[in-house]
Amino acid sequence: MLSLKEIQKPIATELSTFEAKFKQSMQSSVPLLDIITKYLYKQKGKQMRPMFVFFSAGLCGTINESTYRGASLVELLHTASLVHDDVVDDANERRGFFSINALWKNKVAVLVGDFLLAKGLLLSVNNSEHNLLKIVSEAVEQMSEGELLQIEKARKLDIKEDIYFQIIRKKTASLIASCCAAGAASVQASAEIVENMHLFGEKVGIAFQIKDDLFDFGLDDIGKPIGNDIKEKKMTLPLIYALNQTSTAEKRHIINLIKNHNEDPKKVEEVIQFVRNSGGLGYATEKMLEYQQESFHILEKFPDNEYKEGLKQLVKFTTERKK
Repeated sequence: MLSLKEIQKPIATELSTFEAKFKQSMQSSVPLLDIITKYLYKQKGKQMRPMFVFFSAGLCGTINESTYRGASLVELLHTASLVHDDVVDDANERRGFFSINALWKNKVAVLVGDFLLAKGLLLSVNNSEHNLLKIVSEAVEQMSEGELLQIEKARKLDIKEDIYFQIIRKKTASLIASCCAAGAASVQASAEIVENMHLFGEKVGIAFQIKDDLFDFGLDDIGKPIGNDIKEKKMTLPLIYALNQTSTAEKRHIINLIKNHNEDPKKVEEVIQFVRNSGGLGYATEKMLEYQQESFHILEKFPDNEYKEGLKQLVKFTTERKK
């Protein structure tokens, strides 16, 4: 599998230019805001979302200023949602850095999220990018609905597989879908092509989330079971499958462990072993690869070029990564 650095090669120049433009798009004349946005910029992750925007644009046409705005819009709205998520989850860390709410308290974090959201809206409106704004705003709507659906269902801990897919389609896949659709729309691709790219991104996003679910049943750096999703009472695909394969009594026992003993490492380990022994990991891996193949099938409609190859490698990276 290629490294992310190698995959980025065809769009390395564009990503470098994007970084400068994105940094600029977060600037403020208020000193506190400027300090916080610089701090946020330092935490940037693997840049996978901008990569999806640029590769999709290159696949469907010629990368232009509108593409840069599409990538900035996605990153601004996504960063705003992460800042707000940390407040909602009462999280003190994000990618190994202290969260905004941990350093500056909830009130400041909510206002920073609002500021980033407004920056994204203004970037679109001031440049008449209404199409891109519509695509990305729909993703933010879906993400919020997905989070709320998950919260609603987590109380009962009895999520069926179709509800699980509904949650991850909204919560995770909608954003990657919007990256691919925004990339295509930024180069004036037809409505049909934009829709195809949206569907491609959705398939990738679902595969990406299932991969994330699988990590939770692995081991951490010191060989201990991870089980963070279990501690947070999240119903993931391997667990849903395992519960569907077992007796009513054992199902009741496992749900009780997740609901009432999720802070006990031994009980969490018991749940992990139960899922491993039931074939839950194999089933989830199979489903993930199905979505990966469906995304490749959509790409086959497009002519071969370095951007198509880049997207293929990026999909492989999201489903074959080790962390």
